[in-house]
Parts: sequence; C-alpha cells; structure tokens
Amino acid sequence: MKYKRILLKLSGESLMGNQSYGISPEMLTMYCSEIKQAYEKGVEVAVVIGGGNIYRGMQGSAKGMDRVQGDYMGMMATMINSLALQGELERQGVKTELLGGLAIEPISKAFSRRRAIEALESKKVVIIGGGTGNPFFTTDTASTLRAIEIKADVILKGTRVDGVYTADPEKDKNAKKYETLSFDEAMNKKLKVMDLTAFALCQENNLPIYVFDMNKQGNLQRVVQGENIGTLVCQNV
Repeated sequence: MKYKRILLKLSGESLMGNQSYGISPEMLTMYCSEIKQAYEKGVEVAVVIGGGNIYRGMQGSAKGMDRVQGDYMGMMATMINSLALQGELERQGVKTELLGGLAIEPISKAFSRRRAIEALESKKVVIIGGGTGNPFFTTDTASTLRAIEIKADVILKGTRVDGVYTADPEKDKNAKKYETLSFDEAMNKKLKVMDLTAFALCQENNLPIYVFDMNKQGNLQRVVQGENIGTLVCQNV
C-alpha cells in the first residue's frame, strides 16, 4: 500500500446521488463499501464529510441569517452525515469511532488527537464530524486540520471528477487534467482544489492532497495502492 494512514474528505453533496437533497441509500452503501475495502487491506482510515446535502451555513448567511448561527447549523448537518456513515459502516461489519468538533453526548465524544490515533491503531475507522467546532471554517479546513493532527500521509479528496483540470471539465470540453501540481502552481493558477485556509495549512505542513473520482467503484482502493488515477497536489513536483 502506498498510504498507511489516510484522511478521506467527502462532500455532503456527494451523498445526495441523483436526489436534490438528503442522503441517497445507494450512495451511502457504495461509499461505505469503498471505505471497507481499504480498511480490510490494513489502511488506517479517517473520514471527514461535509453537510451541504442538508444545510450550508454560508448560504443561510447570504439570505440574512446570522453567520455564526448558520455555521453551527452546518456543523450539525455534518454530524447527521457522520452518523449515517457510522451506521452503514457498522452494518457492513466495520468497527468505527465517531468523534466531533462538537461533543454531542451520547452520540460522539469530543475530538482529540489522542482519541483519534488510539482508535486508528485499534483498527477502527474514525469518522470526524462537527467541523473544527468553530464558525467561519469550512469542512475543507477541518479535514486539513484533522489530517495534520493525526499525522495522515495524505488527504484524499473524493469528488465526482477524476482530478484537477485547467477548467471545469463539466462545462469546458477542452479542459485538460493535471496529473501532478505543486502547491504554488495550484495557487498561482487559482485552481480550486480546496479553500485558501485549508490549502495554506496543507502547504505549511507539507501535506499532499490527492483529488480523485470517488463515484467510480474501486477507485479508493486504486488510490491507496498507488495507481495514478487522479491529481496529486504536493510541495514539489
């Protein structure tokens, strides 16, 4: 295996499937099956998932809601998705530990680096909900922070496209895919790999990001084995 310990970042929207909101049982089952395959190969897996399929704090703020209140509502949405992941993973026979930027007894304990690493080392998939526990930070930033804290080898950003392109491949047929990118190149070209706070944290801590298509069965397994099917963003290319 190329990676021993990974932080898998999923968007909340990815759980919608073809629905306009909420959680698609088919997508949930597929994602958990993908995680299970990596887990059974001995990869230590932590997962952070967004909450955009349920609620987005920034959208609420744009419509007049208090930003802080809206962000906390978004954090709660990530906990709902995290609970869904936990339930399906355990149904598939995978041991899990749910930790939160927000401690919500009896659902989850507060995240701590020690708790997370102990759970990973005891062969559990660690699901981390609740963002950073603070308003004004995205789940991109939360996933980066948690990856650094648990000393993950890489952030695997699962999306619906197979990497980073020169333009949006769903809108521009001439868009070209990058196989590798340096942090500086991605920043200078204003390629939206992650939000700027998350991206800066990755660069400062030399934490690579691998962007790949999570919606194709078997891809997570291919990535952890080292197959080049997405885009690697790292310090030096």
